Amino acid sequence: MVTIGYRYQPSHRHFVGDVENVARERLHTEIYNLYHLVDIGVERQITDRWSVFASLPVLFAHRNQLYPPSAKYVVNGIGDFSFGARSWVFKPPTENGDNISVGISIKTPTGKPDASQAAVLNGTTIIATADQSIQAGDGGWGFALDAQGFKRIPKIDTEFYMSGVYLFNPMGTSGVRTFRDFPQLHGLENVMSISDQYLFRSGFGHAVPKVRGLAVSFGARWEGVPAHDVLGPSNGFRRPGYAVSLDPGLLYTTHDYTFTINGPWAVRRDRTRSVPDIQNGIHGDAAFADYTVIMSLGKRF
Repeated sequence: MVTIGYRYQPSHRHFVGDVENVARERLHTEIYNLYHLVDIGVERQITDRWSVFASLPVLFAHRNQLYPPSAKYVVNGIGDFSFGARSWVFKPPTENGDNISVGISIKTPTGKPDASQAAVLNGTTIIATADQSIQAGDGGWGFALDAQGFKRIPKIDTEFYMSGVYLFNPMGTSGVRTFRDFPQLHGLENVMSISDQYLFRSGFGHAVPKVRGLAVSFGARWEGVPAHDVLGPSNGFRRPGYAVSLDPGLLYTTHDYTFTINGPWAVRRDRTRSVPDIQNGIHGDAAFADYTVIMSLGKRF
């Protein structure tokens, strides 16, 4: 199976904890990020139960940064390549059609973590590192564990689904300078952190009557960056937090093709305190998206 995925995400609404800083939008001082992320994935079925897979993201990102070093940053490039294996817990086809899969993958630091360009700092033009939020890579090795499962509800032609993935990044910092050399931070955010990430989804899918291959889905989505990594140190600069979204979607299959589209809409956003925040007695902010558009097109060979 070869899959091309696409993610569109604009973000500009700033939150400190779960409270939005509406003054920034009113004063036109908000930071605006725009992401176009293309993900190229390949999965090969080895046996009825086992498969291997690989994924390469390609990022096209823009950011208007008003605070020093100020610039309109543009970052384009490949991200961190990952590869792994996945297995069904029960050998398919199961009698009732229900199943669970588990997987593990390795993330390699192929994405550039220190993209930079000309910017203005204290009235002087310098070459500055782009913000962490639009870097194509994080500069570290990591590994991810994932699981997904589904259960059919035959009488109403509906399927319950759930999935989750957690990316472990044991390395502490990447050594990439952030230009956040503010005296009140005491040097704790001078370099970028390599942080864990997670995504969990759950909901229901229902086949559309009289339209062969078409199904609609609705669920919830929880994704974010923790303040403390499960393995290794959590120092350096990061913007921890999470978003909870309602997650409507469509799925259409025909012959060897599968098309999906989802439009998560955020209902809760929370920028939690980072390790440097706690040590400095402050609480930084972060910009979150109202919505995201996620599409994929897959072909089985």
